[in-house]
Amino acid sequence: MTETLLEIKGLRKSFGALKATDDVNLDVQAGEIHALIGPNGAGKSTLIGQIAGGLKPDEGQIRFLNRDVIPLSVAKRARMGLGRSFQISSLAMEVSALKNVILAVQAREGSSFKFWKQVRSDQGLMDEAMIQLERVGLADSARTVTSELSHGQRRQLEVACALALKPKLLLLDEPMAGLGAGGSQRLTEFLESLKAEVGILLIEHDMDAVFQLADRISVLVYGRVIETGTVDQIRQSAQVREAYLGEEE
Repeated sequence: MTETLLEIKGLRKSFGALKATDDVNLDVQAGEIHALIGPNGAGKSTLIGQIAGGLKPDEGQIRFLNRDVIPLSVAKRARMGLGRSFQISSLAMEVSALKNVILAVQAREGSSFKFWKQVRSDQGLMDEAMIQLERVGLADSARTVTSELSHGQRRQLEVACALALKPKLLLLDEPMAGLGAGGSQRLTEFLESLKAEVGILLIEHDMDAVFQLADRISVLVYGRVIETGTVDQIRQSAQVREAYLGEEE
C-alpha cells in the first residue's frame, strides 16, 4: 500500500476579504510528483507557505507522515523531512554556492553556524555539499559567489539546498523559472529521477515540464482546487481548459 506523505483537509486562509485558500483538500503519495497549477494569484504560494509553516491556516488540517504539523515551526517540519526550495532572497549572496549548501547540511543536523575555517576542515560536510551541487548541475560553479550566479543558477542552488536537508517530501515553487529550454529539460529529467527517493509537490508554470513529470495534477483557481486528476484527465477537462489551460494555448 502506498504511503501518504502529506494530507490536507479543509484548509482555509483569508487576508481580509480575500480567500487565498478556500477549503483545499490535497494529498501527496510516496514516489509521486503531484503538480499544483493555476493562474497567477490563484493562491499556490500561499498554500505552500502553510504547508512549510511560514503561514498559519485559519482552518483545516495539515498532516505530514500522519502527524498534525500545524503547531510545528518551519524548522521542526524541516527536521521531520519536509523540504522546501529556498527563496532566492534567503540564499547567502556574499558566499559561494558550496557554502550555501554546507549551511543547509548543518541546518539539517541541527548544528549552529560554524566559523568557515572550521567548516573547511570538515571534509565530510564539503563532500556532501558537492554531491548535491553535482546532482543539480552546479559542480563547476561551486566556488562562485552566489551573487555572481545567474538567476537560473540560483534556482538550481535552491534545489541543491533543499536536497541537502534529505527531505521525505520536497516542496518546489517554480524551479524552472529563468532556466531556459535546455536548463528546464535537464532539471525535468533530474526531478523525474528523484521520485524513487522523495515525494514532490511541484508548482510550475512550464506546462511541458508539468505534463512530463506529474503523476497527478491539482488545479487551483481563486484559492480553490477545481479538479485533481492524471495528466490525461486534466488535459481533457473542459473546466480546467476554460479556467487555466486555455491561457497557455
